[in-house]
Amino acid sequence: MSEDDATRIMQFVFNLRSNGVLDDRVLAAMEKVDRGLFVTGTFENRAYEDTPLPIACGQTISQPSIVGLMTEALEIGPRDTVLEVGTGSGYQAAILSQLARRVYTIDRHKPLADAAERLFRALDLPNITVFCGDGSHGLPGQAPFDRILITAAAEDPPGPLLAQLREGGIMIVPVGQSDTVQRLIKVRRTPQGFHYDELSEVRFVPLIDGMPQD
Repeated sequence: MSEDDATRIMQFVFNLRSNGVLDDRVLAAMEKVDRGLFVTGTFENRAYEDTPLPIACGQTISQPSIVGLMTEALEIGPRDTVLEVGTGSGYQAAILSQLARRVYTIDRHKPLADAAERLFRALDLPNITVFCGDGSHGLPGQAPFDRILITAAAEDPPGPLLAQLREGGIMIVPVGQSDTVQRLIKVRRTPQGFHYDELSEVRFVPLIDGMPQD
């Protein structure tokens, strides 16, 4: 590793800590997974900034500090199986793969799912399985999940995904009807039902039912 690379990574982790990401396991995972591999083209020189960036299919790669805070809120254990709805660039799934036993990730855009799958193979991340499909319905065939992470904003926590959350499990989901007013919600499934906590304000692309027409 060059001196410039080491300095860049040190600054990246420092920025994460400054923005409230404090869990050592999450920080180690984000230090290990190079965000630069998931940002290509016009914006690749901005890969290490704490900002969301455009990717293909009209989607975005999330702000690193938000990725860190959402990952931290999931409280992932090393034996957990995680469902991610909204693969996008694959960056979030790659981080989850460092913390969980198995990660299932689904995206409605085939070009994104295919590109992420190729990158996971290149990075030797065999515990990630990629699906192309309507993520709002989850993956009933692989349920129940210990953790569910939704990287697009829903009007309410989706019923089909809540049903796929194991008792004791945690879901993190942005909720809001407007792309300017969204709240990050932590849902915990208990024997008595679902418990909801509001974490912070966020901004995500909307969670859309169905598959794109392209």
